[in-house]
Amino acid sequence: MENGMREIGPEEVPKLRGCLEELARHHNSVSINFKGCYPKQPFGETLARFSSDVDAGRSSIAVIETEDRVIGFCKINYGNAVGDLEYLIVSEDHRGKGYGAQLMEWALNRFEGLGIRDIDVKVADGNNALTLYERYGFKMNAHLLRLSR
Repeated sequence: MENGMREIGPEEVPKLRGCLEELARHHNSVSINFKGCYPKQPFGETLARFSSDVDAGRSSIAVIETEDRVIGFCKINYGNAVGDLEYLIVSEDHRGKGYGAQLMEWALNRFEGLGIRDIDVKVADGNNALTLYERYGFKMNAHLLRLSR
């Protein structure tokens, strides 16, 4: 397999750790408000939640992988009237090759198949992925302000 996209089950969720670690490094270097403090939750807890969400039918995860590793993934959540595009990550050394678009198309098609017309995505300040979401028609809906003590 060169580079393939497929959905994964809960037992394969641990394969996503490398992408989450890369996302943490990215946010800690470029994010306006997350520098040095991302993630708030340990990777193991996040992966356990992902696995539980998929197992319970609340989420789906698609991966793009090479023969030796996952180079990108997308996690969507559903079960409410509004869908949640929770994660869309492509490893930095594989960006610009259309993988983000592939994952976005998968997510939008899954939501459409579920009858979900409204989709939310949260983007951290400073994350350049905002342009990808805007290309697909996502528009600013609100500013989320948080006080952390």
